[in-house]
Amino acid sequence: MTVWDDLVGQERVSEQLAAAARDADALVTAATTGTPPPEASKMTHAWLFTGPPGAGRNQAARAFAAALQCVSPDRALGGSPGCGFCDGCHTALIGTHADVTTVAAVGTQILADDMRDTVRKSFTSPATGRWQIILVEDAERLNEKSANAVLKAVEEPAPRTVWLLCAPSIEDVLPTIRSRCRHLNLSTPRVDAIADMLVSREGVEPDVAAAAARATQGHVDRARRLATDPAARERRAAVLRLPLRVEDIGGALKAAQELVDAAAEDAKQLAEETDSKETEELKAALGAAQGGRMPRGTAGVMKDLEDKQKRRRTRTQRDSLDLALTDLTAFYRDVLALQLGSRVAIANADAEDALERLARGSSPESTLRRIEAIAACRDALDRNVAPLLAVEAMTMALRAG
Repeated sequence: MTVWDDLVGQERVSEQLAAAARDADALVTAATTGTPPPEASKMTHAWLFTGPPGAGRNQAARAFAAALQCVSPDRALGGSPGCGFCDGCHTALIGTHADVTTVAAVGTQILADDMRDTVRKSFTSPATGRWQIILVEDAERLNEKSANAVLKAVEEPAPRTVWLLCAPSIEDVLPTIRSRCRHLNLSTPRVDAIADMLVSREGVEPDVAAAAARATQGHVDRARRLATDPAARERRAAVLRLPLRVEDIGGALKAAQELVDAAAEDAKQLAEETDSKETEELKAALGAAQGGRMPRGTAGVMKDLEDKQKRRRTRTQRDSLDLALTDLTAFYRDVLALQLGSRVAIANADAEDALERLARGSSPESTLRRIEAIAACRDALDRNVAPLLAVEAMTMALRAG
């Protein structure tokens, strides 16, 4: 299985990246053997991956990173980089390669402090791999200072450094940065392609795979989670029951509280899995005593970690809420399709009774207003409005129609 096999429905992008990886391999070989480099190389030092949520931006960037670090002996025999099995590919894909640095937003922004060491590392030569690779998963979350730091590094990169930036759209990245990157736009994968992937790689039953792929409308990771995690299916089912629970004020406010509580619980579960491990690892690195006493002068470091964990919990809660709002939007989109007699495929076929009930009991105009209320809730959360206030305003608007 090559590194490109996980890019569902992205054959065009896979071909471009594979060609660039072959040229990159030739460049490294030329540099180490003293032979002339290829004249027309498809490889460049900075790449920008864009596409809708779930299309696989981060997966494409990581697959490319793995192909660049591939050390398979088959390359010398004419094989393409990106075998998926060698040490270079494996460690790059699971995130442990010494020369592949991943940057992701801990909170709502990537701060300059988060980028400082990474930018410094980008100017160093690879330690063990063939390239020094910096993968920024949330380039749209770079703030002004961190974006300027990235710009300086992209303008004058080290000879063997590659920047891989991922963002929803090209407009989400500073013009000065994107003008120095080669742009690759991923498309929304087809529903049948996602279903086939779930059956062949995850061993999911065909009917479950088809339902998950249809419900998530081209979001690969969500489809995989929905098809393989019963808890995820139950959370989605609870969200889809919300439109029938906002018929009175008490029901609307209770539904809002439960939605926010569920998101907070998701954030808490993630924190329990990662925070304690991070804290213990940092304490050990700082030389904490057996009884847990910390050496002098380390309180500031521990406080920085606590702040980082708090920002991550906040973002996790917002991301969980955003996922619920995405499901609600798809629900009302199906209601609108029924009201207008559209032949567009219904995403939430498992909630068809509720869809038909709401379609009969309201007008297309009220459905559009409800979709706009969900979008307004999203905007409010982006502006750091308290989650409960934003969701309560939304559920009251859903009730009003």
